[in-house]
Amino acid sequence: MKVLNFGSLNLDYVYHVDHFVKPGETLSAEAQTLNAGGKGLNQSIALARAGAEVYHAGCVGSTGRMLKELLEENGVNTVHLLPTDAMQGNAVIQVVPSGENSILLFGGSNQAVKKAQVDETLAAFGPGDVLVLQNEINEIPYIVERAYGRGMTIVLNPSPFNEKLAAVDFNKIGWFLVNEIEAEQISGETEPEKAWEVIHAKWPEASAVITLGKNGSCAYRTMTDGTVEKAAVSAYSVTAVDTTAAGDTYTGYFIKSLFSGKTLEEAMRTASAASAISVTREGAAPSVPYRDETEEWMKGR
Repeated sequence: MKVLNFGSLNLDYVYHVDHFVKPGETLSAEAQTLNAGGKGLNQSIALARAGAEVYHAGCVGSTGRMLKELLEENGVNTVHLLPTDAMQGNAVIQVVPSGENSILLFGGSNQAVKKAQVDETLAAFGPGDVLVLQNEINEIPYIVERAYGRGMTIVLNPSPFNEKLAAVDFNKIGWFLVNEIEAEQISGETEPEKAWEVIHAKWPEASAVITLGKNGSCAYRTMTDGTVEKAAVSAYSVTAVDTTAAGDTYTGYFIKSLFSGKTLEEAMRTASAASAISVTREGAAPSVPYRDETEEWMKGR
């Protein structure tokens, strides 16, 4: 099994502040760092550190060389990552003392994907392979259509959730990976079980994972006979420092674990553990743990 992540690459400008900036307010930051990020990059690194054979496709700007190098240093294949003259995608991230964050994105190079690139990239993948998508690049509807036609299993993390997703054929999605806010946005329901009922009614062949922060996560896998396997796991108790890449870490570890043959609950527990480790560290990609480290951390817990 090969995993293709057609995703974003960002330069993350992280500012540590006492509180999130309010409208009209000028606030001095206590510290500032420049990190590699983007949901696509974070998830590719999480997949690679979890042990998956992962390929990252997309576009990288002239100032994003460090991002490509970081992927390669982590064992991610970048043969499908193409250069572009567009400004490198970036994010401005505010982090408050509790570890919570707010993020402002600028697409830049992440919006430079061409249909020809999609066709050329997907020609190297087929049945048995997994496509991972977020909503930080362009041409998502076209990528979904073409990948589905090639028999790939499509995993969508619909973040950020916006009007562009209306053009995506959700009937072709194999797995939705969402947090509780995205679950509400996609379903109109605040309760996870009710959100799943809406998702299942609209797209009966899809499965879903809903992450709930400190309340853990729940999952619903639609079987070939139409029945639904359900699972729920609690979150590990840790002191959060920075939650920036927690969801991306969960996504990478869950995908690798599930498609490597672990049970649904086992995949969720492994993903939850990796995510718990990540929030105890600062930064996005740098906070993602390695598989051996995660397995060792889980012992006795």
